[in-house]
Parts: sequence; C-alpha cells; structure tokens
Amino acid sequence: MSGGVDSSVAAALLARRGWDVTGVFLCMGSAVEGADRACCSPEDAADARRVANGLGIDLHVLNLGEDFGEIIDYFVAEYTAGRTPNPCIHCNMRLKFGRLADLATDLGIGHLATGHHARIAQRDGRAAIARAADLRKDQSYALFGVRPEVLPRMVLPIGEIGAKDQVRKLARAMGLDVHDKPDSQEICFVADNDYMQLLAERSPQALRGGRIVDTGGEVLGRHDGYGQFTIGQRRGLGVAAGVPMYVVAIDPASGDVTLGTREEASGTWLRAGAVAWHHRPGAESFEATVQIRYNHRGCGARVHVLDDGAFEAELFEPVHAITPGQAAVLYDGEAVLGGGWIEAAS
Repeated sequence: MSGGVDSSVAAALLARRGWDVTGVFLCMGSAVEGADRACCSPEDAADARRVANGLGIDLHVLNLGEDFGEIIDYFVAEYTAGRTPNPCIHCNMRLKFGRLADLATDLGIGHLATGHHARIAQRDGRAAIARAADLRKDQSYALFGVRPEVLPRMVLPIGEIGAKDQVRKLARAMGLDVHDKPDSQEICFVADNDYMQLLAERSPQALRGGRIVDTGGEVLGRHDGYGQFTIGQRRGLGVAAGVPMYVVAIDPASGDVTLGTREEASGTWLRAGAVAWHHRPGAESFEATVQIRYNHRGCGARVHVLDDGAFEAELFEPVHAITPGQAAVLYDGEAVLGGGWIEAAS
C-alpha cells in the first residue's frame, strides 16, 4: 500500500470480497537524501495509514533502504555505461514481488496483491501475467522479472477494471479520500526528478563532456555529459542539422554521442540477456510479440533462443529507438512469456 489510489482500491476491493487483508508500506529508508517526494514520503505514509485504518486492516512498514540502495547503484551504473536503466522493473523483481513475497511467507500469508495494472490469467493450466483491461495503463511489461514461483500467489484486482477514471470512481464510491490523488510520474528515489544531480554526486564520469557527431563522423557540436542522453532522443540535443536528428549511439569510452535520422534510429534486430521465463516455448525458434519499452505496444518478431540463454529477435517491421538497458518482453497474445535486458540492437 503506497498511499496511492490504485493500491488503496486494490486493498478495499479485496477486503469487500472477503479476503483477510494485511497492508504493507514499503519504505526506502535513507537510501538517498532529499527524495522527500519519494515512494515513502511522509504524505504517502500518512495516506496509506489512513486508508488502512478506514478499512480496518493492519499496516506493516517494511524498511528496504539497503535494497533500494542497490537499485540506485544499478541506475547510476547503467547511465555511466551509456545505457538507459529501468529501475521500476528491478523494484518489482527485487522488492514488490521479491522481499515483499518473502515477508508474506514469513507471516504465513498465501497471496500477494498490488495495485498494478495487469491481470493474472491461466496459460496451459498455470498462472500467467497478462495485459490489463485498460491497455493505456498496462504495466505487464514491468512484471516480466517476477519469480515464476510467485506467479500463482499474485492477485491483481486493478488490472480487471477498465479506464483509470473507473478506478477513481470506485475509490470515491468507497469513501477513499485518495480518489483524486495524482499519479506519481517521477522516479521515486530521485529528488525533484533531477537524475542529473544524482549522477553528478555518484558518477561524475557520466557527465563528462564530449563530441556530438553524425553517423558519418562529422562533428556537429559538443555536449556536457553523455549521461543526459538516451537512444531515440530528439529534444535537447543542442545542435541544428536542418533535419530532425535522433540519438543513435552513446559511447561512454570516448564520450561521443552520435545522431542520425529517424530511419537510422530504428532497427529490426535485438539481442537480450539475463532472460527470465514465465512460460518458455518448447521450440528454440518461435514467433512472439516483442515490447521494447513501457509505452511501446509491441511488434511481431521471430525469436531465437541462444545456447547462452540469451535470445535474439528479428522484428517484422522497423521499431524506433531500441534502447540498450531497457527490457524486451515477449508476449503470446496478451500473456507474458518472459523477457530479458536489451544488450545490442540494429
């Protein structure tokens, strides 16, 4: 229970359906200073406590400062390496469906519920994560790393509801005063949503200046830190080339940031490693839908599972900004098969 509308409605729905509900508020402790707008802000903690009291359920506080510290370290290391991290997926893997699942086991609690916009479906007689009823808010992509043994324990009531305004209407009807609380749009551990400040404090290397070049090697200008760029970026490049230009490559060794046309920033192949499977197909080569970022709705592809456990995907059409460091998640219809972390693309 984060104190937000989604998790509050999830708890209220389950309580009304007769579940024995126990709330847990995750706190990152002192993982980073100054992030008073974080997921464990005093305001959010008070909201979670008030909702729990109103529902008549217990609320535990789980301090995960050390675990959040590891996620922050990962976040900084990825930008330093010229990649674009996805800390929310790691949080789901390690904390919300990792440490929280372990706490549930310790407390003798059989199931684990959150306010994620995704569904639990059945595939071949086993639990599977599936897309939410409201595809605009679907978060199944961010859940591919959940441990397979946790899947049968997951309950995701919000994913069965339609549009987000329906969730807010439910909250209002239930008397939950968080019904009009804005959704968080920030990285929870970054103060004022300024990750440049975090990089400056923890990895000055990522803010080392360098050249901005085109795909032919011509120097277009200079930048004051390659860590501020991501593949596919168009705005804030600091150069004028006469045609729209996008970031197509970031070289942390030289500090060069390469720009190209939209066509050059698109690709039809990727390789993903550190793969996690929920429902691995029996064949080493198969067709699936590949989603390469949160707001990407997916593209058909031929997937090849490699001997080292990674997979390659040959996309059936060009996709813009396939970004190392982001996840490539495989779907069969609406069900998640598994996914991995993008290592290379072309």
